Amino acid sequence: MSKLRIGFIGVGGIAQGRHIPAFQTFSDDCEITAVSDVNKDRAQEVADKFTIKHVFAEYKDMFQHVDAVCICTPNKFHAEMTIAALEAGVHVLCEKPMALSAEECEKMLDASKETNKVLAIAYHYRFMKNAQAAKKMMQEVGTPLVTRVQALRRRKVPGWGVFTNKTLQGGGSLIDYGCHLLDLAIWLMGSPKHIDVHGSTYNVLSKTPNSVNQWGSFDHETFDVDDHVTAYIKFENGASLLLETSWAANILDDQEHVSISGVEGGLSVFPLELYSTKNGMLMNSQAAWIPGEENPGVEQAKNFIDTCLGKTELVVKPEEALQVSQIIDRIYQSADK
Repeated sequence: MSKLRIGFIGVGGIAQGRHIPAFQTFSDDCEITAVSDVNKDRAQEVADKFTIKHVFAEYKDMFQHVDAVCICTPNKFHAEMTIAALEAGVHVLCEKPMALSAEECEKMLDASKETNKVLAIAYHYRFMKNAQAAKKMMQEVGTPLVTRVQALRRRKVPGWGVFTNKTLQGGGSLIDYGCHLLDLAIWLMGSPKHIDVHGSTYNVLSKTPNSVNQWGSFDHETFDVDDHVTAYIKFENGASLLLETSWAANILDDQEHVSISGVEGGLSVFPLELYSTKNGMLMNSQAAWIPGEENPGVEQAKNFIDTCLGKTELVVKPEEALQVSQIIDRIYQSADK
């Protein structure tokens, strides 16, 4: 295979803003040959903008023109489209979360194994410079004990797209935003298996009339997804994780925070800091320079291309993305009970 031929299913904001430009960075190894969207006029506009040859309204029609696809649709369609692509002999990079439910994720994983095709999930936080550096530093943390995750925005419910549509998305702040940092934290911990999950979900603020929101307007009367979530997760190795995520918190500033306290030391990812003891002292260490690509979408695209071409392995393995969805399911189930 001289070049990997790539198609896009769904050409909305995430496709145009992140994935298409990222893949076009690697024109020596891949070529975007097709796009599809239920809105064919929009698909044609995107094809014209990025000089892409084939345009389809029906995504299955593109499979004969591609070796791999990037799925950028609402969560409801992830499983169906992924399985169809894999069964057609096409590799898949699917936007996060993996699917609406862990049950759907398992079917996707089974299809990948049966067809021996690559299935990657776009948890791009793992490709951030700080995240890659933190992974290398975990040996200085030792065995993780307690991990803290905060993915918090101050009054920023997405007022566009389908983010607040439970039927299409499956949830709100947790499945859209918190999943990124949850995935990152568990990966840094070495992907231990979870054994117990307790969670609480809230949407009181977003159901309040005339609430202040920085990211556009939405209908408070039909708002039926979570805008704030807390959870406690226990792992089989004894480690625990404290999670808080929100679109609409009443806090001072937005916060993205992942910290791990281990037997040998601790670290924070944003900003990247190492906490240790040495010569009877408490030491805080910061990196003066961190190597890597500023745009994590570029590194993500490269990893997918290279894996499809047999040059490397996935950074985000579908089995790991499945566990994130299993935990999300259990948080929602716990909150309902």
